[in-house]
Amino acid sequence: MKNFADMMKQAQNLQKQMQDAQESLAALEAEGVAGGGLVRVQMNGKGYARKVEIDPKMFSEEDKEVLEDLITAAVNDAKAKLEEQSAEKMKEMTAGLPLPPGMKLPF
Repeated sequence: MKNFADMMKQAQNLQKQMQDAQESLAALEAEGVAGGGLVRVQMNGKGYARKVEIDPKMFSEEDKEVLEDLITAAVNDAKAKLEEQSAEKMKEMTAGLPLPPGMKLPF
């Protein structure tokens, strides 16, 4: 029974570490940039846009389609940066865990 108790304790520790990791990931922020800095988007760790900044030079009717493309590119840039930061955080958090080969967290 001692092994079972040890396993349960490890499971609780893992659950706590995962909760801490999720909170840490949610606190991340990234800024995506497009058009040489004409459009900037800030996102939180959950992938939601927090702020969009557009250089005033972009406000003309003929630039509408370009501006829309730049906003899309900036959002995608920020999302990619968040995914990279998240992967690095998870790698740090799970470095000492004895996971079977090929198993990744979160599931």
